[in-house]
Amino acid sequence: MQSPLQPFNIKTLHLKISVIAISVIAVAYGLYPNNILPKIFDFKADTVDLKNILRAIMGLYLGMVAVWITGIIKPSLWLTATITNIVFMGGLAVGRLISLFFDGPPGFYLLSGLIAELILTCWGIFNLYKYSNPN
Repeated sequence: MQSPLQPFNIKTLHLKISVIAISVIAVAYGLYPNNILPKIFDFKADTVDLKNILRAIMGLYLGMVAVWITGIIKPSLWLTATITNIVFMGGLAVGRLISLFFDGPPGFYLLSGLIAELILTCWGIFNLYKYSNPN
């Protein structure tokens, strides 16, 4: 049996990829919104309220990352981490699909995000059934 901390433990790999991706996005949104967001999304966080919202999102994202890291380290919490990952990634994907329907296609980075979120949602669901089924 592989240790969950091994880099390519397939059971926890979707969580590890999510940890890396969401940590980078959280820091980009929350720590340096005026340096990064205008380059990628063509808007500037130029009010205190907008910066506050972006930093709150950073906190939420990093909180989820903490849950996923806990599930990677403690096998008894893998199920909780996987379920929260599915809900988190699936929720982002559903929001983007609603926007796609009502607002039209987004730019490259956000479309890539949608694809990644759908993949991680499906991968999490697959792992949930594969590794939590007693049969």
